[in-house]
Order: sequence, then C-alpha cells, then structure tokens
Amino acid sequence: MILSALCPHSGSPAANDHLKKQIQWLLFFRVLFLSLMLGISVLLQTRAPSIFLPPLHYLAYFIAGLYLFTILSALVVRMIQCYSRFGYLQITLDTLLVTLLVFSTGGSQSVFTVVYFFPIVMGAFMLFRRGSLLFAVLSALLFAALLLVEYGGYASRFVQAYPSQLANFQMLLHYFTIYSLTFFLVAILSSMLSTRLQKTEAELFQTASDYDRLSFLYKQIFDDINTGIITVDANNRVTSFNRAAEVITGYSFGEILGQELSRPFPGLETPLLHDDERRHMAAIPRKNGETIPVGYSCSRLNAPDDNENGSVYTLQDLSQIKKMEAQVQQAEKMATIGEMAAGIAHELRNPLAAISGAVQLLDRETGDNSVNKRLFDIIMRESDRLDATIHEFLLFSKPVNPEKEWFSLRALAREAMETLGQDQGWNPALTIDLEIPPGLDCWGDPQLIRQVLLNLVANSANACRNMEKGRILLRAEETTTGDKETLAAAIILEIVDNGHGIPEGIREKIFEPFFTTRETGTGLGLAIVRQIVHSHGGEISLRDCQPKGTIFSVSLPLP
Repeated sequence: MILSALCPHSGSPAANDHLKKQIQWLLFFRVLFLSLMLGISVLLQTRAPSIFLPPLHYLAYFIAGLYLFTILSALVVRMIQCYSRFGYLQITLDTLLVTLLVFSTGGSQSVFTVVYFFPIVMGAFMLFRRGSLLFAVLSALLFAALLLVEYGGYASRFVQAYPSQLANFQMLLHYFTIYSLTFFLVAILSSMLSTRLQKTEAELFQTASDYDRLSFLYKQIFDDINTGIITVDANNRVTSFNRAAEVITGYSFGEILGQELSRPFPGLETPLLHDDERRHMAAIPRKNGETIPVGYSCSRLNAPDDNENGSVYTLQDLSQIKKMEAQVQQAEKMATIGEMAAGIAHELRNPLAAISGAVQLLDRETGDNSVNKRLFDIIMRESDRLDATIHEFLLFSKPVNPEKEWFSLRALAREAMETLGQDQGWNPALTIDLEIPPGLDCWGDPQLIRQVLLNLVANSANACRNMEKGRILLRAEETTTGDKETLAAAIILEIVDNGHGIPEGIREKIFEPFFTTRETGTGLGLAIVRQIVHSHGGEISLRDCQPKGTIFSVSLPLP
C-alpha cells in the first residue's frame, strides 16, 4: 500500500508496461528531435549565418552530454519499478535542457523556443492532464527566469556577444505573456488529445478483449459440442469442420477442407428451402467404408456480401440410437414371448396335475407289481420336478412389487429353517447356526425375504451334501456407509457354508436364468433371489470362505 501511494502505477502491471514503453519512446524522440534540429541549424548556418548559435564545440558538448544522459536513462529504466516518478524526472530534465538550449541560442530571440512544446506534449501523453499542466507551468517559469536574466544583462557574462533585444520591461512581459499562453494552450490541447486517446485505447482494448473472449468461446463450443458442424461456401465447398464431425465421419479437417460436400458425403443434400427446420435422415459413408445413419439439418449463413453466403450443416450419428431402438424392439419381443411362455406354463399345470392324479390311482390298483411301481415312481418324481420348475418359472416371470414393512429378521430366519427341516430331502446331520441379534429389524417384504433365505440356504445345503460335518451360518448386522451428506444404512445378511465352493469360471453365470450344475436343478433359484433383492434396492454378491466354502452376502437398504 505504501508503494502504491508513492508510485501510483506500481500496482498496475499493464499501466507500468505502457508507461515504460512511453518513456523509451521519449528517450528515442529526445535524441532524434534535438539532433535533427541542431544538425539542420548548423548546416544552414554554415552556408548563410542568420541566427545566433554558440560555438560548434559547445554544441558538440551539448549533443554528447545529451547522448550520454539518454544512454544512462535507458539503462536505468530496466531496473526501476516506479515508472511514473522516473517519467516526471525525465520530462523535468528535458525542460531544463530546452531552457539551456534556448538560453544558449539567443534567449527571447531563439528559434528553439518552440521546443518547449516537446516536454509539455510528452507530459500530456505520459502523465495526462496533470503532467501537461505541470510542465506548462515549469516551462513558463523557466522561460520567465531566462527573460529576467536577459533583461538584467547577465546573459553576456555566460555567452559572449549575446544578442539581447529586451530594451524594456514591457517587452519582457509581452514575450512572457505570449509564450506562456501558448504553453498552456498546447498543454490543454495535448491533454484533451491524450485523454481521448486514452479513452479510445481503453475502449479498443476492451473491444479486443471481448472479441478474444467471444472467439475463444466460439472455438470451445465449436470444438467441444457433440454435434457435428460443417460449414460450406456459396459453391458448396467445405470451409470448417469441427471435432465432432471428424469423429462421426472419420475424416480430418485437412482432408475435407475445400472439397465439395457432395463428394465425400453424397447423402447430404441441400434442402430446397433453407428455412426448413425439419430434421432430415441420410446414410453417409465413413472414411473406413462403413455406412452410418445420420440426422442433419441445413441453415443459410447470411454474410454481408451475397457472394459469400454459405450454409451450415449440423449432423448427429444415429448409430447408437438405431441400436437402442433395435434393443427396445427385441426387449418388447422377449417380453411378449415371456408372457406367452408364462401362459403356456400356467396351462401345463392343469394337465400335469391330472397326470399325477391318474398315476397315483394306477399305483394303488397295481399293488406290489415291482416293475409298474418303479415306473410310477419315476413318473411321480418327474411330475413333481416339472411342477416345481413351472412354479419357479411363474414366480420368476411375475413382476416383483414388494410390500415393505418392519419385521424381525431373526424370527423370519428361524421360520425359514423350520420349513426347510420338514423337507423329505433335508440332511438332518447338517448344522445351522444363527448369529442374528434378536433386536435387529429389517425393512422389506417378509414373504419375499423368506423366499431369499429358503433358496440361499437350500443352495448351501446342496453344496454341503457330501460333507461329513456340513455347517451353514446365518449372520446379519446393521452397517452405515458414506459421509454426513450421503449417509446410508443397510442390513447385511450373509449365508456362509463350508461346502465344495463354486468354481471361478461359473461365478458370473450362477445368477442367470436356467443356469444350473445339478441334474435335478431348475436354474431359477438364484435368479429369483437376485430379482427379489434388486426389487428391494439391494445388492447380492458372492465370495470365497476360507479355508473352503462360499459366502452369499445380501445388502438390504434401510429407509
């Protein structure tokens, strides 16, 4: 802040640079202007002496001192920081040099009196109105002192044969008044010009900055937009080609520039009406020979010169959209097939029940016939298996809309284990442990979560079928994830077994419908589990259990 108070321009790098350049121009013009004036005056004086000039060796000393002082100033200007003070100092010294020059060349009769305009004008352009008025005052005072020295007869003591023309004080006042008014008039006019120039430069700088900003924004939009943009001239030749158009077509800008648009892209036709805002469809060839569908529109570019009128094309690759449309159609087709399959499966249950009932009656009538008994058992077993498959298929084909409520997860797990224990194929030697806190409540559909437990535990029981000491562990806990803003709570339910495990190669397939590794399996159990878990907004995953076995982990979010 202290530096800014002592040097007003120190806080503005742009102003510092501008003032530094002006000081450099001042040094250049000082040497050039004074050298030319003195050189021309000496040259003219040698042919026809008409003005008073000091001896040539004095002029040589003056010019040598001027050059030396200018060189030193040019070296110092690279090291200083306060250019405004340095500018004041330089122009003040210029005013003193002009006064010395005027005094040495005749004082009031000197032809170099107009050189006082030089520091006044430079003060206006470097330091604006304050500088111009300040150096006008300084020039007037120095010129007045010069006139007083000449009027008092002291000039001849310094310069021999001094051509004094001030015979009276009235003439002194006359010279002082005329030149002082001229100095102030030049100061006012130059300050007005410098102020206007400063304002014009500021407006020009702002306009250039706005133009650069708009140009940069246009370039960023033109390059980064994901819509292809192609502009053509009145002869339909390509003039610009953005990055999105390069990605869509496979051509680079250099390969397309100057070509007629119809040559690389024969599918793009100019609409008859340029104000037609409809989106058109076309198939265009890419650089690699592939033909892709695009949507495009064309608009006229109105230039001031009618000969420069062109058009702009905006195009978008529709390949992904077409693929998505095909996928939607395929999904709709599969949904229709699924509905038909569900209806067929439902209709199969009635004749299947009739077949099963008829076989049971025949079984009673045949008695102990071992051959027929074995055949009837096969029919009944396969009928039950087919009925279970149809049941699970119907369950899988139905949309899952859980009716959520709070329930005790431990009580639901006990109920599911009791149901499994009553199954004829259940292994009584299998150990099931529950590590679920009694007060842990879960948010979901109890019947659907019960189905998840039944399928997962049955799957683990099958994995432990050949184990001497099969063991299944059900554990659950409540966890929270995320930070304060995205805090989320969930119930983590894990079913752990020590069975033979699941090979790495088929882990990604076990949740797919109808994928099974058992001869009597339907392949729908785990698919139904994943469907139910996802309907609750949860996730299911599988990982290894050390030293052997698997862990199914189910995450159920809490409200």
